Amino acid sequence: MLDDALNKLSQANKHDKPIIHSDRGWHYQMFHYQQTLKDSGITQSMSRKGNCLDNAPIERLEGILKEEIFYEDTKFSSVDELKQTIDEYMHYYNYDRIKTKLKGLSPVKYRNLVLSQTT
Repeated sequence: MLDDALNKLSQANKHDKPIIHSDRGWHYQMFHYQQTLKDSGITQSMSRKGNCLDNAPIERLEGILKEEIFYEDTKFSSVDELKQTIDEYMHYYNYDRIKTKLKGLSPVKYRNLVLSQTT
């Protein structure tokens, strides 16, 4: 399964910087697995032992994604439909979905505001 995913990633945009998030399961800690990710240019995201808050931001995003996309009995007719739904949601989340912690702006608009104030 990992080989198939890495194959697809190798065909993706070379400027992408993929991150794979996992729990601390033993198989994710194995040298071969970690080396395969590194060799493929993939950053592994995993909390340090005893520091469950390390990945709190991605855990929160995954929770929001599940709440807002996979509500009730949502069914997808194919993996491609699921991917498209997630891609569309991530665009919405980054460009349109406002957050009170970001002064009522979307993440991208807030980032642009902060960057414009530092230059």
